Amino acid sequence: MRKLGSSLLNAVASLSIHSPKCHSRRLTSKNLIVFARCIHDSGNNQKRPPWNYDKLSNWGYDNKRGPDTWHKNFPEGLGRQQSPIDIQTDKVCYDQELASNPLQFSYGVCQGAKVHNTGRSLKIDINQQSEVTGGPLRDRFHFEQFHLHWGSTNDKGSEHTINGQLYAAEWHLVHWNLKYGNFLEAAYHPDGLSVVTYMVKVGSEHAEFKKLTDACSRLVEAHTSVALEEPFDAAKLLKDDLTRYWTYPGSLTTPPLLESVTWIIFQELVEISQQQMDALRKLKFPEGQCMMDNYRPPTPIHQRTVRASFTGP
Repeated sequence: MRKLGSSLLNAVASLSIHSPKCHSRRLTSKNLIVFARCIHDSGNNQKRPPWNYDKLSNWGYDNKRGPDTWHKNFPEGLGRQQSPIDIQTDKVCYDQELASNPLQFSYGVCQGAKVHNTGRSLKIDINQQSEVTGGPLRDRFHFEQFHLHWGSTNDKGSEHTINGQLYAAEWHLVHWNLKYGNFLEAAYHPDGLSVVTYMVKVGSEHAEFKKLTDACSRLVEAHTSVALEEPFDAAKLLKDDLTRYWTYPGSLTTPPLLESVTWIIFQELVEISQQQMDALRKLKFPEGQCMMDNYRPPTPIHQRTVRASFTGP
């Protein structure tokens, strides 16, 4: 009984962080069964909080609620596997296994896909079966949604930096591990999510992305949505060369900042036009300001290693 009590005490001490029903750390023979039942019920009936972070008012990108303050409400932001980071190309490690196990994308064409001004970004839900495998991923990952981050000027806006260099925007293709059944559950596991990423520069118009920026005039106000009238080919978000990328373990770059993301960051840049960039900057935050500089600055890399699928520049 003493050994069991000690084990339960440790479990309750850990569980009390997550379960409001288990606050006491004092274990006696009288409450032993109560604690055991609490542990059992919590393990079998654990409920994830609703994924409504875009609508919370306790974070944003201004001085009062910006990235430097997020850890006060989302303590995961103090972890040692946070994102984004600065990728220093002279310190990355070439991994032959990545080169030998190429990424495989199987993306469908979306019909009637919903596009949203989330209040923090522009997002499209991917409503057709679309998956990625290979590379650093051990399982099949479903393409859930695409969004991006951008700056108020073309010399900033990306979240990751390459050798300290910022880019005008950063594309995020967000995927979740199919073995967890849904996005919400996957987000709470270290191997639950993967974000495929491109740095963006201003140049030529991107034809498929234009379908989203053309919708921006109907999405100016925060928390508005429209359905695309024309098909959206998610595969056209990808560039031709899928062999040159960096990868590392990290986190979501917005609250709740969970450390559950395998990042895949392509070396090749994506181009969008100045007109497309201007359309993004006309969207509005919930507070009414124009949406821009909606990016988190790089966080410390700590002891992590960035692996590369290629050698050379």
